[in-house]
Amino acid sequence: MLKAIRFTMIFAAFFLAAPLTAQAETAETAKQVVEKFQAELIDVMKQGKQLGYAGRYAKIKEAVINSHDLNKIARIVVGKEGEKLTVEQQNKLDEVFSNLSIASYAHNFKDYSGESFVFDAEEETTRGGVVVHSHLVIPDDKPVKFDYMLKENGSSWRIINIIANGVSDLALKRSEYTTILQREGFDSLINKINEKIDNYSKQ
Repeated sequence: MLKAIRFTMIFAAFFLAAPLTAQAETAETAKQVVEKFQAELIDVMKQGKQLGYAGRYAKIKEAVINSHDLNKIARIVVGKEGEKLTVEQQNKLDEVFSNLSIASYAHNFKDYSGESFVFDAEEETTRGGVVVHSHLVIPDDKPVKFDYMLKENGSSWRIINIIANGVSDLALKRSEYTTILQREGFDSLINKINEKIDNYSKQ
């Protein structure tokens, strides 16, 4: 039970140019994007102790960037407060938020005890997105249900939100980040995100 809760909180805590003809032939479906990312997560978990934090960060970085629309997520989590940011501030937010997302996976997915992801279903949303339903099987514990929300970015599908056992990662971050921006300002938000990244690297 404890491990199932841990995996739920992990996701609630915490996203090459080619000719158009080639893109149409090789573009991954939303389901394929999710399953590829999940496979890479399991691989990192299996090598977690051997890699250490820095090794896990380096190994999972490309997988996160290739499966998540991190810039879009960063814009969503600051909501209307983001309209007040300068271009320089927006770029800085994109940078630190991407680092946080990768650091969160590197910190939390550090060991393996037989876990596996199982695909459940896929459905289209009314706004042109796709939700991929799956669950994480944890030996001797309750499974964790994951709903991945994806939108198209160019010719590719990208994850913009993950709901774990009914808890939305996007909603949690938006509530936290907008409150900090309103009460303490942009610099305070960046400092708090960097502190969290730093804590991940030390644990």
